[in-house]
Amino acid sequence: MKIGEKNVGTTDRAVRIMLGIVAFAAGYLYLAAPISYIAYLFGLILLVTGALGTCTIYSLLGMNTLEKKKK
Repeated sequence: MKIGEKNVGTTDRAVRIMLGIVAFAAGYLYLAAPISYIAYLFGLILLVTGALGTCTIYSLLGMNTLEKKKK
């Protein structure tokens, strides 16, 4: 599996996007300055991987949650 190849399934993408939004909200509403930056970074990574449908860590580990199309 190549890095940059789509490997994140629909359910996984939805969960990543929701958790990314939660991380941003927690960083903004509840966390103090140093920890809030970590929450923002974590949320950004989740949002980007969810939106693009590719995860570098999945590629390195050979994982794939993307459903195969039926013919």
